[in-house]
Amino acid sequence: MIRAFALFVLGLAIFVAAPVRPAAAAEAPFEPGLMRLAEVLGSLHFLRNLCGEKGDQWRGEMEKLLESENPDPERRARFVAAFNRGYRSFGSTYTQCTSSASEAINRYMKEGEKLSRDIASRYGN
Repeated sequence: MIRAFALFVLGLAIFVAAPVRPAAAAEAPFEPGLMRLAEVLGSLHFLRNLCGEKGDQWRGEMEKLLESENPDPERRARFVAAFNRGYRSFGSTYTQCTSSASEAINRYMKEGEKLSRDIASRYGN
């Protein structure tokens, strides 16, 4: 009985000494769409440059998204990771512009437009 009580006290002491973390904020319903949009922008940045477009238009669009969202550092890191994931996803697949790369550009352009329109219409002011 004393041993059980000692274990209980030890467990209670560990629980009390554990750092208290604030409850994680609930993710906004539009967050997955924004993260997917960031990934699409990264994919377009890679593919459009691969197929002859010179410049940083899609990186610029990502910067505008970050500016409009003004995320905290943790959320900003998730946006950047999504963009980079999209960019790298085609790096190992395409080394030159092909018809399938051009088709991927068309699909991503349509998906990005749809995501932007849907997010704005459902959650915009």
